Amino acid sequence: MSMQGSLSQQVEAYHSWKKELIRQISRYRLWLQDNDLFSDDIGARIRTGLELLIEDELTIAFVGEYSRGKTELINALFFADYGQRLLPSQAGRTTMCPTELFYDRHQKADYLLLLPIETRIGSLSLQQLRKQHEHWVRHELDADNPELMREALAEVARVKSTTPAEARALGFEDSKLEPDRNAPGKVLIPAWRSAQISIRHPLFERGLRVLDTPGLNALGSEPELTISMLPSAHAILFLLSADTGVTASDMAIWKECIDTSDSDHRAGRFAVLNKIDVLWDDLQGEAHTRAAIAKVRDYTADHLGIRQNEVIPVSAKQALLGRVRDDQQTFVRSNVDQLERLIVDRILIHKEQLITQSLINDLLGMLQNSQANLQSRLSSLQEELDARSGTSVDRVALKRLADRTQRDYDFYYRQLITLRSSRRLMDSQGEQLRELVSPERFEAHVNKVRVQLAKSWTTAGMGRSMDHFFELLEHDFSNLLSEGQLAEKMVAAIYQRYNDANRTRHLQPAPLRAGRHVIAVRELRKKAHRFRLNPKNMLTEQSLLIRRFFNVLVSEARTLHERVARDVERWPGEALLPIVQYSLEQKQLLEHQIQRLKEVVRSDRDEAAERVQLLNTLDDLRRQLELVDNIQRQIRKPAPTLIQQKVVNISGIA
Repeated sequence: MSMQGSLSQQVEAYHSWKKELIRQISRYRLWLQDNDLFSDDIGARIRTGLELLIEDELTIAFVGEYSRGKTELINALFFADYGQRLLPSQAGRTTMCPTELFYDRHQKADYLLLLPIETRIGSLSLQQLRKQHEHWVRHELDADNPELMREALAEVARVKSTTPAEARALGFEDSKLEPDRNAPGKVLIPAWRSAQISIRHPLFERGLRVLDTPGLNALGSEPELTISMLPSAHAILFLLSADTGVTASDMAIWKECIDTSDSDHRAGRFAVLNKIDVLWDDLQGEAHTRAAIAKVRDYTADHLGIRQNEVIPVSAKQALLGRVRDDQQTFVRSNVDQLERLIVDRILIHKEQLITQSLINDLLGMLQNSQANLQSRLSSLQEELDARSGTSVDRVALKRLADRTQRDYDFYYRQLITLRSSRRLMDSQGEQLRELVSPERFEAHVNKVRVQLAKSWTTAGMGRSMDHFFELLEHDFSNLLSEGQLAEKMVAAIYQRYNDANRTRHLQPAPLRAGRHVIAVRELRKKAHRFRLNPKNMLTEQSLLIRRFFNVLVSEARTLHERVARDVERWPGEALLPIVQYSLEQKQLLEHQIQRLKEVVRSDRDEAAERVQLLNTLDDLRRQLELVDNIQRQIRKPAPTLIQQKVVNISGIA
């Protein structure tokens, strides 16, 4: 295998697949416009799909205790082309704050943003601070000068000296901090709360996002990292060291931050057993080395409670060395290519399935509408041609066709009027649903818990107030589910009447899926429960605990609430879109046919000329149908990893 591995190739294939989808969706939009079948509703649905593809990102979080080689592995996977360690990964503690690596596709610039640790004292959450760049220190990065880049990026490892009291006020446990040998009585803390690195890299340009995290103490002192950022990552790579196995602090990170019931790692969580080169034994031979690695691997899988093939033994150091020196043998022996295979086959395939389920199926439904309408139009024109195929025009057949076309047009015109009434009813239902998740309602809950917390004098009282906040949200979401189910029954009845009247069966409404939001708020409530019962938080000074609660949990709840509100805002219009689109396309095509039949009546051209014009119209219609069929075939093409259907065997080669 090439030392560039399969990761770059497969992410490029994934990006090309998405790019082709974007192209086909754009072709379909133009096709609708060219055939006068476009509407604002259809345009909004297509725009939503395009935004989903364009803004799509894939987040992989690298998690582990200090000195497990997280940053070294990131260097080996993404930055070996620079010929050196771009990110600081020397011995000892390096990454001192959560660091996000990506490429800013809007600014199209390389830069380093650093958030001072002192912002923890303020009332703004990390999520809010990400949108306020005035709080960050910015360094421009010069991709043409790797040495200067390396020096600038070394800032993420900087520490500062402070008193234990100041460290506690910033959320650190001073007992777990290193003493400052140059200033007795003081301790060392990270200089920065968070770092964002935008750097041009083929994978980052394609939407890959990497989260590099510090060790246990830093994880525990930044609740937003463990409550929001890590659980929302698509996949977790948990770094361990082959020479130490699973230590007590490793297990603490695994249980508290990764293997939790509310994590959304649908693409997987995997243990990366790093530093296997310490087990390489050239004296006792390859078989002995393999056995030693297999033993540590089995031990790791058993302790973490995961399958053996979810533990990947690697040597990040040797992988980086092999790539920098173009040493194929060393790189292959590092086993990092197997990790890349895992990322491809377990993580990318999850993203492909998500796009297929959430977007492609909707698009195929819209295309099916267009095909059905075009086929109906083609059949009618063919019937008209048959009436003209003899030596004389079958006026009776043409009159029969004209009457039927007018009746069909009148039918679909009435259907659209009825649907307008149904949409007004849906708008009314939508208002009721929107009221349950309005921003004003959410802020009222926030203000209520703020007052309750200010009046609470005991830890138990504060806990009850915090839980009551999530109880209010869960009540709203449960009511949304109940009201949404009633609205969905109404939509189902509209579709039933429409399908019966039109003898169609392929038209189906878009579901609201409110149940998933109830599950999400319940999971968030569980996080809040663990937050309250955390011994560290129970011993925290009241004002600091309240600030953390609002910065982390209320902020997370607000993000969820905004996402639910967007879904509820869109659904009433999208629920009836399939039958609205079908009726509109039928009406438009019938209008064209009526216009044509009127021209036939008024025309004084000979019959041969009329047949030629009709044949040309039929040919054009077949071309349009062929075009939309081609778009559908292109959109139906399976994603890259589904095409390959590879069976991956993660082996522990030495």
